[in-house]
Amino acid sequence: YRTGDLVKAATQCPCKCGRSDLALDGGIERILDAGCGWGITGIWCAQQWGSEVVSMDADPAVFPYLDAVAALNGVSTTPWVQRFEKVQKKDLRQTDVLFGGDICFWDELVKPVGTMIDRAIDAGVGTIVIGDPERPTFHQMAEKAIQRHGGVLLNWRLTGSVKATGALLVIHND
Repeated sequence: YRTGDLVKAATQCPCKCGRSDLALDGGIERILDAGCGWGITGIWCAQQWGSEVVSMDADPAVFPYLDAVAALNGVSTTPWVQRFEKVQKKDLRQTDVLFGGDICFWDELVKPVGTMIDRAIDAGVGTIVIGDPERPTFHQMAEKAIQRHGGVLLNWRLTGSVKATGALLVIHND
């Protein structure tokens, strides 16, 4: 699968599957890519939408790789070494969209990711999208977030040479 296929499919969701649950169409200025790893989601957003991206990860060792991938794609992002539970409301005030992919894979991450979502809602982040290959820990976190803030859980599927399924937690904070 190519860089950004999932983000692209998700942002085209209303026209491809008749749903308005995830209506992102570009023009998104400020993105936080939480738990970014090598930063593929944020890099895609910077390249396709011209977004200003903050790439956040608890592991500072990911950033040289992220920077190399970003350079190969002709963009850059702002690195931020931070843990989910340490993200404060003031850190999120200028964020339009919070993306997180594959970030709730341990029991110990359910509460910190949920807390980050709570703070994003309080800070006025417009849209939150958290994707996962549907681990039980993700569903536990997503159910709590939906109970507190509304939102939907969208199933997704990649077909072609790579086949994968998962879910997207989408919360519009408007």
